[in-house]
Amino acid sequence: MEKQDNISITTKTLASGNRQVKFFIEDEAKPQYGYLLVTEPKPVGEIIEEIKLRMEMRKSAALNLNPFFPVQPVPDDHNFYLFSA
Repeated sequence: MEKQDNISITTKTLASGNRQVKFFIEDEAKPQYGYLLVTEPKPVGEIIEEIKLRMEMRKSAALNLNPFFPVQPVPDDHNFYLFSA
């Protein structure tokens, strides 16, 4: 298990050759975990940066919900799943 900042990750190679990354976000107020599918080998630092980027994209999409000005929904990201622990 690799750990950086407050994110811990473990990786597993799938039969397809892709890598499944399971991550844990250690936050006392709101611990979370999730999965990221990586199609090419990447260093741990890049994987963690990608997780942070995708979380920011989700957060900003949630903040952009305005009932008076509907915006196009963010397409589903089938390579990134996030859950509350």
